[in-house]
Amino acid sequence: MRTNSASYKEMLKKRPLNVQALWGNEEVGLVSGRDIVRAFREANAIILAANARNPLTIKGVFRAAKKLNAAVFIEIAKSEATYCAGNFQNLPEYAVKTSSELGHGVIFGLHVDHYAIKSEADLFKAVSHIPSIIQEGWTSVAIDASHLPDWENLCSTRDVAMHIPPYLGLEVEVGEIKGPGELTTVEEAKFFIGGLNSWGIFPDLLAISNGSLHGTYDTGQQEGIDLERTLEIANAIRPYGASIAQHGISGTPIEKVAKFARFGINKGNVATLFQNIIFGIKMDPDTGNAITENGAYVKEPNRGVTEQTWQKIVEWCDAQGYSRKDGNYKKANLPMGDIIQSESPEIIGRIVDETEEWATRFIKAFNAVDSADRVLEFIAKRSDHNGTPEQAILGKRSDFTVDRVPGHSLKDGQDYTD
Repeated sequence: MRTNSASYKEMLKKRPLNVQALWGNEEVGLVSGRDIVRAFREANAIILAANARNPLTIKGVFRAAKKLNAAVFIEIAKSEATYCAGNFQNLPEYAVKTSSELGHGVIFGLHVDHYAIKSEADLFKAVSHIPSIIQEGWTSVAIDASHLPDWENLCSTRDVAMHIPPYLGLEVEVGEIKGPGELTTVEEAKFFIGGLNSWGIFPDLLAISNGSLHGTYDTGQQEGIDLERTLEIANAIRPYGASIAQHGISGTPIEKVAKFARFGINKGNVATLFQNIIFGIKMDPDTGNAITENGAYVKEPNRGVTEQTWQKIVEWCDAQGYSRKDGNYKKANLPMGDIIQSESPEIIGRIVDETEEWATRFIKAFNAVDSADRVLEFIAKRSDHNGTPEQAILGKRSDFTVDRVPGHSLKDGQDYTD
């Protein structure tokens, strides 16, 4: 992406107001998530959404994005921000700094992943906390009240969404993402998106329970993404201007990922795989799934952090009572964050290089090469920074009341947010 092109310069003037307020003098291509999603939908492509549990992930993803002229998302979940080195405060500055080091030209959004609402207290906190996050430069938000029964999910999502500027990206969720088996129904999804629409809330993306799993798949456990159900839901919500966000891609074969766009998927979240790269954990070369041997993760000596740092990670996790193949190894990201970022240039280099290699594979599989140009073309179609969609309200609120909620399964009280 040439920063001196007319389209790039026009984009700079049409960035969201929060971005212009913070970085008006920086030629950084940080744009609204809405613009990216809608441009990708027109192109039948998928956005690589990389969870930056450690800021080093941004460097590798941005290098791949610039090389392939692709737009990407950098994201972090509310829960991740409590146990990772990457958080809502430092990732925007790190992303802008990394973009500058590359000479700018990377087109990207900053996405608040899985902002979980599990109670009335969470709801009250969200209506003040999310606007403060947006003031840090975030340009897209995922409200996740899927832990609640469907009616409460609809109402809580509605209320929080009303505190997010409508020209920023919006993702919502129905059906907890917890692996093969229980699936979001078409009726649930249509009621949820239709109900939001009746209140003038127009999500870009819907995350559903379609068989994926956050984290690592254990030996013998198969990735079970049901693409037929995904397409049925995508078709049902298309009239409302929404498409599917696919969570839990780590562990999914690249050849299957390459088919996602045919099934209404326009955003693909990748988190654990990029963490595996930083730790240097042995992975399946086609899926990125962590491989365990004798009940433990396997650290490869020529990948990721040094052996000394890995031993510190293991010792910290042992002290917390985690097994040596536990998904809670993700919680070592915060206490080990500074140590990881203080590794030698050689170690940092191999982490960033491998991150770039995997990001390149995803961008190509997602049909996202040259997608940055598509985003600029989309932005150029409007007169100013305000990308609020021209979306019609298709139903009456009386069509979406508590007594009309489709039958849905009981919640099990577990936390599936990331």
